[in-house]
Order: sequence, then structure tokens, then C-alpha cells
Amino acid sequence: MFQKILIANRGEIALRVIRACREMGIRSVAVHSTADADSMHVRMADESVCIGPAPASESYLSVPGIISACEITGAEAIHPGYGFLSENANFVQIVEDHGIVFIGPRAEHIRLMGDKITAKETMRSLGVPCVPGSAGGVPDLPAARRIAAEIGYPVIVKATAGGGGRGMKLARTAEELDTAFRTARTEAKGAFGNDEVYLEKYLGRPRHIEVQVFGDGRGRAVHLGERDCSLQRRHQKILEEAPSPVITPAMREAIGRTCAEAVAKIGYAGAGTIEFLFEDGNFYFIEMNTRLQVEHPVTEAVYGVDLVREQIRVAAGLPMEFEQAELVPRGHSIEVRINAERLPQFSPSPGRITQYHAPGGLGVRMDSPIYDGYRIPPYYDSLIGKLIVHGRDRPEALARLRRALGEIIVDGIDTTIPLFRQLLEEPDIQSGDYTIHWLEKWLADAFA
Repeated sequence: MFQKILIANRGEIALRVIRACREMGIRSVAVHSTADADSMHVRMADESVCIGPAPASESYLSVPGIISACEITGAEAIHPGYGFLSENANFVQIVEDHGIVFIGPRAEHIRLMGDKITAKETMRSLGVPCVPGSAGGVPDLPAARRIAAEIGYPVIVKATAGGGGRGMKLARTAEELDTAFRTARTEAKGAFGNDEVYLEKYLGRPRHIEVQVFGDGRGRAVHLGERDCSLQRRHQKILEEAPSPVITPAMREAIGRTCAEAVAKIGYAGAGTIEFLFEDGNFYFIEMNTRLQVEHPVTEAVYGVDLVREQIRVAAGLPMEFEQAELVPRGHSIEVRINAERLPQFSPSPGRITQYHAPGGLGVRMDSPIYDGYRIPPYYDSLIGKLIVHGRDRPEALARLRRALGEIIVDGIDTTIPLFRQLLEEPDIQSGDYTIHWLEKWLADAFA
């Protein structure tokens, strides 16, 4: 087992990894920018190294800085968390070339799934159902028109290197396709340096369902059920729950088995998430994230496992601690992402927290790096905490979430906490009857 692990991240996910390391008797190293010198992950780690100034490009994305921090501290492994360098195959290769263990999948699998077209082709060959669409990148507008006519409107144009909703445009008719195609290519070029796009059939009322998988890198893999991430704003998740209110045990077993078998065949190591659109009882693959997800705590709550601990064990060459037959879901869990944002514009709201009180009680977990007096820097993602609840069933989980949202106090800045208090009063949220388009329409009506 490792003696020391460096966490190449910040905020709540860095704290999450530090806590797992502490329980396992492993020393932790925090890296930080000058803006994060007083962050909680720096305070809680056994050691810390400043790797650059505030901009992420000069600190958390600085590969030389992170490698140097490993060499200075003697860290044997790096946990990337999520975001930043967690899905950068070149970084993984450099880490391995320096004799350091990357706690995650191999570079080849990150590359394989990092390109949306290659990922789709690979998954289709492994028996995973996919959305009807182009076989690869679409070279020009005439080709786009031909493919769209074949699969039928509406269609969505997506950047092959895309993410976070960028380089993604909807065309409901042939007349809208020209503008959507050109705009998506322009956005993709600006955001990712790659203007290649592809086409997919646009589903009218889908849910966003993702399956958690875990592999040992030796041809064995399991699934840990699904998470429903359908409540989204501009393709960004804000609430996640497990299990999904609309997935039956038979569906769960079938799609879970398909996903586990797929990643086992390619020898995948560590945690991964296979994401689908789900409509009318059918699953359609959209992408695979080769890392730990922000919403992993709801799976941990329902299955009673520590995914970070398991990541570390597998990276150290140890076998997985569980078999598929042991992974039985129990109860229901919901997570809400609390952001430092001003409503209704959802504009960033950095600043000093004058008072903070975390909710507690049975079935309540708060993952957050904030504290009284902490100043949220303006340089990074606005996520300041994740509130996770677990109950015997969905009604109990909703009741606990309502209670916890009534207890939490974050003063000095604006947050999205009031949004969740409002949402829990909506009949569609209470019943679980919502799609990926529900929140956008609700926000438009609520803040008209």
C-alpha cells in the first residue's frame, strides 16, 4: 500500500480524498495556488506545497508543478479528483513516466473515451446501446444535411471534444441545421481547439441516467447501479439521486451488466461512469467519464462502499473488496450541488463567508471546504458544497433533504440554497416526474 498520496485538486474533492487517506493510514499531500493558501484542504492535509499563482493554468493545471511537488514530498501516487487534469491522458503518461502511480484508469482508456466519436464506436462494438447518429465526424454542411435527413429531425450537433454544453446546438428543422452546424463548429474551435462535430438524434423527453462501474484492470468489473441526473441547467447537473425513480430492478440489472461487461473487456481500472439518455424504456449511450464523479456520494450511500478507498486499493495492485452479488442497493439518496451564485442570473458570488453552519442528523452528509471567515476566491468553479441525504425510501430522503436545507446557514455570499428549497415544493420533483428539460422551463416560468 502507498505511504503517501498527493491530491492534484482543491476544494471538497481534495478533502474527500484526504479523509479516505487518513482512514487508510496514508499520509496526504495537498497542492494549492497562492489564492488557496488558507483553504481547508491545505489545513487538513499532512503536507502542502504551493505550486503557483491563482490562475488554474499556472497552478492546478501545471504538470511540472505537480510532478515537482511529488518529488519534493516523496509522494508515490497522485489522486486527480475530478476536473482539472483528471481526464488528461498526456498527464497520466507523464506521471507514469516519472515512476509515480496515477490513481485512475490507464492513459489509453482516457484517450479512448475522451473522443466522443471513438467512445461511441467502441461502446457500440461492446454491445452498449447508442443514440442514432453519424458514424463519425461530419466533414461539412452537405453531409450534415444528408445524415439529418436519414435519422430524422430534430437533431443535435455536438463537438467531438466537447463537454459542459459547449459546442452543442439543436436543430429542430432542416432550416435550423445550417446555423446550428456553423455555430457548433465555431464554439468547438474556440473552446477545445478542435472544430470537429457529429450529429445525433435529439430525444424530446429523455432522462439523464448514468451507471457507476468499477474495474480492477485485470478483466474483472462490477456495476453499482445508476444515478438519475436529469435535473440540469444548461447541461450542468444540479441534483442527483440514486436509484432513479423510473428505473426498475430488471432494467438496472440489464444495463448494469452490459456496462460492467463492456469495461471488463477492455481491462478498465478504477471508477468510471457510463452516461445515457433514457426515454421510453430505452438507454442511449452518450459518453463515459473516466474518473470519479461529483455525484459519487449518492452511490456510496446506497451501496455502502467507499469509492475513493477502492480507487486507492486497485491502484496499489490490490483486488476489489466486493463482488457483484454483494452490491445490493439499500434505500434512496439525493445530492444537491450548492454553488456560490446569485439568483436568478446564476452569476458567480465570491466573497467572505461571515457565518456557516452545516446541517446534521441521521442520514445527512455535507461535503464542503468552507468555514466561518473563509473567502471564496473568484478564480475557480462556484461549487462550495454538496449536501447528500439518505433514507429508507425516496419520500424519507426528500424529507431529510428538506430538513437539512432548513438547517444550513451560509451568510456573506449568495448561494443556490433558496433554489432547492423552492424546488422541493414542486409536485414534479416530489413525484420524480421530470426530464432533462424540466428545470430550464421551470426557471423560465419562475423568474419571468
